[in-house]
Amino acid sequence: MASSRLKRVEESATIKAANTANKMRQEGIDIIGFTLGEPDFDTPKHICDAAADAMYRGETHYAPSAGVPELKNAIAEKLRTDNKLEATASDIIVTPGAKQAIFEIMMSMLDDNDEALLFDPAWVSYDPAIKFAGANTVWVPTDAEDGFKPHDPEEYITDKTKLIVVNSPGNPTGAVYDKQTLKNIADIAIDNDILVLSDEIYEKIIYDKEHLSIGSFEGMQNRTITVNGFSKAYAMTGWRLGYVYARPDIIKRMLKIQSHSVSSATTFVQYGGIAALNGPQEPVREMVERFRARRDLLVDGLNSIGIKCQKPGGAFYAFADVSEYGDGDAIAEKLLTDAHVAVTPGSAFGKSGKNFIRISYATSIERIKEGLQRIEAALV
Repeated sequence: MASSRLKRVEESATIKAANTANKMRQEGIDIIGFTLGEPDFDTPKHICDAAADAMYRGETHYAPSAGVPELKNAIAEKLRTDNKLEATASDIIVTPGAKQAIFEIMMSMLDDNDEALLFDPAWVSYDPAIKFAGANTVWVPTDAEDGFKPHDPEEYITDKTKLIVVNSPGNPTGAVYDKQTLKNIADIAIDNDILVLSDEIYEKIIYDKEHLSIGSFEGMQNRTITVNGFSKAYAMTGWRLGYVYARPDIIKRMLKIQSHSVSSATTFVQYGGIAALNGPQEPVREMVERFRARRDLLVDGLNSIGIKCQKPGGAFYAFADVSEYGDGDAIAEKLLTDAHVAVTPGSAFGKSGKNFIRISYATSIERIKEGLQRIEAALV
């Protein structure tokens, strides 16, 4: 008796792959896990201390639905300083994770039979969120040989297009869009009166490139909905803390959904968020440098085996072309069964990923080295 809305949505492929690997671990099998997008570092101590202090001083009651004022002010300052966005605290909603923010955006901005553009491949939860809203996903192919940049997105615009989703640095490819790519998307949005959802959750995990917020481009201030959070940069995945910045009418719509669903982000967790933004940033920089070393080891190792893989500009994923050995689904299954290495098939992220696998290098150098040895033994 499932609702028709639920029938439109598939199970999360990344969670499914992780669950399968966990079941094998419970059976005593040593699985090297390259599936979930979760930093394997502990949350920095000063953030934990701030949340604990808040809890013990009584910050355990309901928070304002849009977030505690101190955190909203800190986020606004961060957006003004880091992202060149003209943010004020009243333009911000603090959410239980960035995923909740994205869900609220889709539910508040899309209607039945509207269309939203995704650049293929794209993170697994965008498409289900669009479908939950009753809208339709339009997949725009990207060029794998050109950093997974979208290929002629203007050709996919119709009178039903209401939203373009931008994710840079991106999941699953690690692609970082340059200024010209973002300018092209901005021009399309302006010319066709379309909103842009800019998911910037991997903003701080970037290598040798510059992160640019499309909302800072001329004409995009009131046309961009910027989503970010604390999970990736501050190793706070389990804290469930994100935020969204948008113009007042969009914030009002989203707040209606938040207040009637999750109510608010956890109160004392929000004080951890304040410490994350206002405290020392050295832990972030140290984590990124360790991710860089892992990226280089993994990507160089894959290419030496004969698996084509571009070096990602951000995030902590390698999107590897396994077409020399089979399609992504078959190779993911083979690696799990024969090598006890868990990866995510590229098809989970869109049709263009069918010949790819996604490998998360949010694990130790030692496990990456062993994983490469197992992959080579299974495929070469």
